[in-house]
Amino acid sequence: MAILNADGADAASVPRTSPTVLAGRAFGAIPPPALVLVGILSVQVGSAVAKQLFGEVGSFGTVALRLFFAAAVLMLFWRPSLRMDRRAWTVVVGYGLVLGVMNLCFYLALDRLPLGIAVTTEFLGPLAVALGGSRRWLDVLWALLAGGGVALLVEGRGELDLVGLLFALAAGICWGLYILLGAALGRRTTEGNGLAVGMAVAALVAVPFGVVDSGTALVRPWVLLAGLGVALLSSVVPYSLELEALRKIPPHVFGILMSLEPAMAALIGLVVLGESLHWSQWAAVLCVMAASAGATRGARPEA
Repeated sequence: MAILNADGADAASVPRTSPTVLAGRAFGAIPPPALVLVGILSVQVGSAVAKQLFGEVGSFGTVALRLFFAAAVLMLFWRPSLRMDRRAWTVVVGYGLVLGVMNLCFYLALDRLPLGIAVTTEFLGPLAVALGGSRRWLDVLWALLAGGGVALLVEGRGELDLVGLLFALAAGICWGLYILLGAALGRRTTEGNGLAVGMAVAALVAVPFGVVDSGTALVRPWVLLAGLGVALLSSVVPYSLELEALRKIPPHVFGILMSLEPAMAALIGLVVLGESLHWSQWAAVLCVMAASAGATRGARPEA
C-alpha cells in the first residue's frame, strides 16, 4: 500500500533531492532568529523598490504584480497538494485574504507616507498581538510608550497624510492577524504548501484592483521584471522565512525579533529612497520598537 505524506502525496514518488526537500533542509540549518532578520531586510528593500513603481502602475498595480508573481513562484516551487481538511482550508483561505487586504492597505499608505513612518504605524498591529498575550502591569507602560510614539509621529511634521495613516493602521490590524494565522498555518500545513495556496488566494484578491487601475501598463516588459523582483523580495523570501521561523518559535518570540522592523524600514527609506525623518519621528520609531520588544518579552508562551 502506498505511503502518503502529510499533504496526501505518495511519499515514494517524491525524490530525495526534490526542491522542497532541499529547501526544507536549508531552512532547518538556519537559526530561526536569522530567518526572521533576513526576512525583515528583504521585505523592506522590496518595499523601497515597489514605491519606485508607483509612478508607472500605481499602488494597486504594484500590489497586483507583487502578489501575482509571488503566487506563481510559490505554486511552481512547492507544487502544493489541494487535498486538505476543512480546518486547514479555513486557515489557508483566511491567511490569503488577510495577506491580500494587508498588502493593499500598506501600499496605499506607502503611496502617501515615508517608508519608515508607514511601517512604524503598521507595526502597532503586531504590538497589539503582543499586548494581548501578556497580563502584567508593566504592559500599561508599554502601551503608553507606544501611544507616545504615535503622538510623536503625528506631531513631528504637520504634513503627514491622515488617510495614509489610517491605511497604515488598517494594514497593522491585518499584520496582527497574519502573525496569528501564520502560526496556525505552520501547524496545519507542511513545508510551503499552505503558504503557496494562501498567496494564490491573496493574488485573487489584489489582481482585479490592479487590472482596473493600471490596465495595459502592467504588461510592459520592464514593469513585469520589476514586479517579479518586488515579489521575490517582499513576499516569496520573507514570508517563506517567517513561516519557517514560526514553526520553531512561538509567536511572542517572533514578535520580539520583528521589533526591529520599523528601524530597518526607516534606514532603508533613508538609504534607498532618500526619505529623511525628523528627530521626533526617529524617536517615535524607537518608542514603538521598545514597546514592542518589552510587551512581547512578557507575553505568555501559549498566547
